Amino acid sequence: MPANKNALIRYKTIDNCLRNRYRRWTLDDLVEACSDALYDMEGIRKGVSVRTVQGDIQMMRSDKLGYNAPIEVYDHKYYRYADSDYSITDMPMSQNDYEVMQEAVDMLRQLQDFDQFSEMSDVVSRLQDKLSITRKNRKPIIHFDNVPDLKGLKLLNPLYNYIAHKQTLRIIYQPFSARKPQEYILCPYLLKEFRNRWFVFGSRADDLVLYNLALDRIESVEPVDVPFRENPDFDSEHFFDDVIGVSKNIKNTPRRIKFWATREQSKYIKTKPIHPSQTLLRENPEDGSCIFQIEVVINFEMYSVFMSYGPGIKILYPPQAVEYMRDKLKEAAKHYET
Repeated sequence: MPANKNALIRYKTIDNCLRNRYRRWTLDDLVEACSDALYDMEGIRKGVSVRTVQGDIQMMRSDKLGYNAPIEVYDHKYYRYADSDYSITDMPMSQNDYEVMQEAVDMLRQLQDFDQFSEMSDVVSRLQDKLSITRKNRKPIIHFDNVPDLKGLKLLNPLYNYIAHKQTLRIIYQPFSARKPQEYILCPYLLKEFRNRWFVFGSRADDLVLYNLALDRIESVEPVDVPFRENPDFDSEHFFDDVIGVSKNIKNTPRRIKFWATREQSKYIKTKPIHPSQTLLRENPEDGSCIFQIEVVINFEMYSVFMSYGPGIKILYPPQAVEYMRDKLKEAAKHYET
């Protein structure tokens, strides 16, 4: 018996509550938790009825979804799991779940042949591999980079829904460079991932100054009753066309960056460009070294990429980038002088 999305959110919320043994959960507490979860994740303001949650508890107790959850009532008022180690998230995938997921993967595999869905290929591969591991109990065939338990990932779904519903937010944020958390009243526009780290882009509600906030530095997020404002200068589709990473201001303009690369590094850079704007300007037939050019906004992420190549790359232009790289590499070299 398949469950709809809202029901699954409620089941997971009830599960999270009952796993918390440090609090006594009444039926009203569970209703409130489910209502908050649906508002945070789906923007549903209507709330959840007592009868709905009672039905959810009975469904979780039954074997219709394969949960057979050991939910008990104690002191004639409070709910908990009789088995403190139980969780519905630990249940193996049912035949129905497997078939539904396989149908979804098959549909996505057909769509990935279209240009607008070409970037889904890695997602489809992840899903198919996970399904095969679950179904056939085998070791993974495909391995993707990931950071387990990365702080802030739980905010992805709520932030996605806030952005979709154009909801202004109060965000408490702890920058690395500040001693105390800071408050932002933000109109969120976009979620972006860079090197397994997620960021939310949005404008301050009062003056539309653009910010990007790392999710792992966000301490709390809550909706506020402040009118949502669009930023006419922020185009989420093309804002990152001329940038490496996430650091960019609306007023930043791209610069021509010329760099030299050794024969060995040039082979890699040709097959995996540093940026889509990359062009080959000249190749030395004697030693195989090359000179490339990209057009990007100069930021910290650009420098970090060039530094990752070590002595295999040298920036030639513009002068400010040459000076920055020279100073930082000299500073780094001093750490090895003993």
